[in-house]
Amino acid sequence: MAKRQRAVRPGQRRPTTRPGSKPAATTAAPAPATGLTAAEEARAAEIEAQIVAEDRAAAASTDRSRSRRSDPDAGTRGRTKESGLLATRATLEYAYVLADLRRIAIVAGGLFVVMIAIWAVLSLTGNVPF
Repeated sequence: MAKRQRAVRPGQRRPTTRPGSKPAATTAAPAPATGLTAAEEARAAEIEAQIVAEDRAAAASTDRSRSRRSDPDAGTRGRTKESGLLATRATLEYAYVLADLRRIAIVAGGLFVVMIAIWAVLSLTGNVPF
């Protein structure tokens, strides 16, 4: 069955014209400036220089981390940022794994207790077939 829709949605109605209302006065908006002022150009150059500096710093950091990964002694000198992030992710994953293992152990322990209880009842009543 198709969803019913209103004929006119709220907020999308045409403005109603009321009798006696005055037409809006039309004022000419000033034309936007097509050029930039010297201050705006200086600010843009400043921002661009900051962005370029950040890009260079990020590239240098990436190069350093790549050279550490290729160096076999890098692990003994210190941790890199990636290994810290990996350790954080692993900690979050291991939290789920530990919770699952705990649940499995509880269920297995419960089943073992039930099995021992059934054995005890059968052996006390003498209904053990073996």
